[in-house]
Amino acid sequence: MQGRRIRVRGQVQGVGFRPFVWQLARRFGLRGAVLNDPEGVLILAAGAGLDAFEAALYAEAPPLARVDAVESVAEDLPEARDFTIAASQGAGAETRITPDAATCSDCLSEVRDPTDRRHSYAFANCTHCGPRFTILHRLPYDRAQTTMAPFTLCPECAAEYADPADRRFHAQPVACPACGPRLWIEPCAGTDPISQAADRLRAGEVLAIKGLGGFHLACDARNAVAVALLRDRKHRPAKPFALMGTLPMIRAHAALSAEEAALLQDPAAPITLLAKAGTPLPEGIAPGQGTLGWMLPGTPLHHLLLDAFGGPLVMTSGNLSGEPQVIGNDEAREKLAGFADAFLMHDREIARRLDDSVERITPAGPMVLRRARGRVPGTLPLPPGFEGAPQVVAYGGQMKSALCLIKTGQALLGHHLGDLDGALTYDAFLQADADYADLFDHRPDLVACDLHPDFRATRHARSRGLPVVEVQHHHAHLAACLAENGWPLTGGKVAGIVLDGLGLGPDGTVWGGELLLGDYRDYDRRAWLKPAPLIGGDRAQSEPWRNALVRLDAAGLSDWADTLFADKPLTLARQAAARGINAPLSSSAGRLFDAVAALLDLCPEGQSYEGEAAMRLEALAEDGAAPFDFGGEGAEIDPAPVFRSIRAALEQGQSAGRISHAFHAGLARAFATKARAQVEGGEAAAVALSGGCFQNARLLSETLDQLTGLPVLIQTRTPANDGGLALGQAVIAAAQRL
Repeated sequence: MQGRRIRVRGQVQGVGFRPFVWQLARRFGLRGAVLNDPEGVLILAAGAGLDAFEAALYAEAPPLARVDAVESVAEDLPEARDFTIAASQGAGAETRITPDAATCSDCLSEVRDPTDRRHSYAFANCTHCGPRFTILHRLPYDRAQTTMAPFTLCPECAAEYADPADRRFHAQPVACPACGPRLWIEPCAGTDPISQAADRLRAGEVLAIKGLGGFHLACDARNAVAVALLRDRKHRPAKPFALMGTLPMIRAHAALSAEEAALLQDPAAPITLLAKAGTPLPEGIAPGQGTLGWMLPGTPLHHLLLDAFGGPLVMTSGNLSGEPQVIGNDEAREKLAGFADAFLMHDREIARRLDDSVERITPAGPMVLRRARGRVPGTLPLPPGFEGAPQVVAYGGQMKSALCLIKTGQALLGHHLGDLDGALTYDAFLQADADYADLFDHRPDLVACDLHPDFRATRHARSRGLPVVEVQHHHAHLAACLAENGWPLTGGKVAGIVLDGLGLGPDGTVWGGELLLGDYRDYDRRAWLKPAPLIGGDRAQSEPWRNALVRLDAAGLSDWADTLFADKPLTLARQAAARGINAPLSSSAGRLFDAVAALLDLCPEGQSYEGEAAMRLEALAEDGAAPFDFGGEGAEIDPAPVFRSIRAALEQGQSAGRISHAFHAGLARAFATKARAQVEGGEAAAVALSGGCFQNARLLSETLDQLTGLPVLIQTRTPANDGGLALGQAVIAAAQRL
């Protein structure tokens, strides 16, 4: 029969796409078949409604599907009497794996329906929701290849699984109370683990709860004593805790726009940063911050727990300080016993740990801060010009580690792993490298890594026995922004404002406040913050007073430094700076934020977590102050005048909030002015913003305001911080082969 061979590419397996096609084909009176294969979904169809059928493949795709392309060619097909779902064909990993997805409304209705057989079942799911990546051992994505393999389907679930008209058709995690995973609480005191857990939370206890990608530690978010207890047990003085609540609960404690509500309800169910508002929660949840990180319940278990408890919960990663999140039951009993009063457990294995994704809505739209559960292993198409790119693996940096694979025109930026200083996190990094290579049948032709020779990721890259491309840290940031935005390989150079904590420059100094003119293949450093010594090396990252001291001395304000930091070893510190003893020069914007924060008495002695001073400075900012002026000649941007302005402002009685705003606005203007000159002078076709400092919504907004009228590229789907480095490294390495 005369028909069409239709190839559908994208995220089209494990999302109910074949039954969707089957139902669509019946609607349009088509004959033929649909099947999965290594490239995606293949449709062989004949009938009068083919044009409308193809249009509906795009327009009506299932909720979790992402259709990248529909390719159609006329073909003589074997005669068929009706339309069928055929068996999967071939092996390989050319198609997409669907990320884990939050519980859909249909499953949630069943869980809450006393007459439904899945009433109060903590593991209900269908093709539109539930675990995917966290249960997958290997491809193809069949039940036998997942952690659901030990659970044999009961007759009722098997019938749903086999029925193309059912939304659980070929939903690999399908289960019910008769045949699926079970839930319990330790120590046990009854038959209803959910109600027991709620009672313990109401009593002020801390619970370890097994979720999709690992364990969380939970407590009553309204109980300041319970929050303080959790902080004390975790030895976590100030780093913000994440919160879980329903939309009404969230609205009681946070300002919530329509866009933010939509992000919370995305199938990824990310932690979303929201401005504090309404009824205050204990300050101990996020000390010194103007935002709280909220997420909606993402599984039936979490919905049931919130229903039973009736209020918001702290929901923070279950791990020892500096270690990866716990995922195994025995591991939890061993490592979390000192934190938790009880354990809410289940017997479905977690195939790989995934932290919660963290996102926010900025004046420029949504922005991913941490890419993990719900977003990974989603891929990005490579920009035009990268056709024929070799297979590449890139290993990122030392902080916020994530790796990236390039294969068949797609870039897969992996999940957040953490900081590789910790031995167990480095072990997790090595496991992820092997896991991704096996899962996606990845055989790299070359390896990309950071320029810094002492980064563990760099040393691992060199050990692979493959050609290695070492990429300067800030060039990688720039390229990541270009790649996410689909900037063509031959699209011309852009002016890249890259502001972050640190990255080794080819001149041996530590960069971090740069304007680069570049593309995927090369770059020139056109402007930078005037360098200052990092007294004590790494200690300068954790003790903001050290950065304030060197900046005040450089501004001719040593007398003020002597007064502010009289209890510090100033003589020794200044001698180290003058002699360059463990005091490398750095243009770091992150350390500049620390210096300003210290002058406003924001954790000058020390930061308990990376970025604390800068986050407090952002939270403090008030609108209305005029930008502080930066100085400098030629390529250098000198912050010395800013420190003189801060002193004058404080002496005049100006608020710390106005000073914070003036600093943010001044820094934005200083770099935007340099970037604008590159575009208006014809050397750059656009401006790109990257680096961890641009996760500061105020800095981003001020910079965009200063760049009005110019084409500006920002990162929204990949982290602008070091979590996106591997993407930039990968495309730079690929570009060298094209």
